[in-house]
Amino acid sequence: MELFEAIKNRRSIGVVKPDPVPKEYIEQILEAATYAPNHFRTEPWRFFVMTGQSRAKLGEVFEKITIAKGEDNDPTEMAKKLDRVKKNPLRAPVIITVGVEPSAKKNVLIKEEYAAVNAAIQNMLLSIHALGLGAIWRTGAICYEKEVRKFFGISEQGEILGFIYVGYPDMKIPQVKKTSYENFTTWMS
Repeated sequence: MELFEAIKNRRSIGVVKPDPVPKEYIEQILEAATYAPNHFRTEPWRFFVMTGQSRAKLGEVFEKITIAKGEDNDPTEMAKKLDRVKKNPLRAPVIITVGVEPSAKKNVLIKEEYAAVNAAIQNMLLSIHALGLGAIWRTGAICYEKEVRKFFGISEQGEILGFIYVGYPDMKIPQVKKTSYENFTTWMS
């Protein structure tokens, strides 16, 4: 797949088949992630490949967080919400959870550590697309909860930056009209 074609045609794929994804594909995706630029070569990314029952265990963590927050007073609505959050990690056969562990070196800026991991995620998304797979990068408040960080063994300085749900597409690939770069660009000389 040609690079510019891949960049322009990659889309978030929220519905995937339950079919297993070959381990070799996951390894290629992870390797591509590690080629992202990172200042001072700190390699701040951390990857957690989840298949099988590990996804259900993550769902249990989501359920506990939702219960602790207790935001819905209606018991029926709360039961529906708990069921939904518990099943969320089961929507794809593979989840690659991506975290950042910032370097403690004095010359390293924390913003640059996050930028490096976000660049790694983009490499992953493009690799997933090039392999004929589909993925969606899911985040949200639950991603940044202390319990989630603890589940993955990320330090207090680190953070989970997202869940990459991976599988074979099971939906029509949406066409998206993008705003031209011209609307965001100032040429300076």
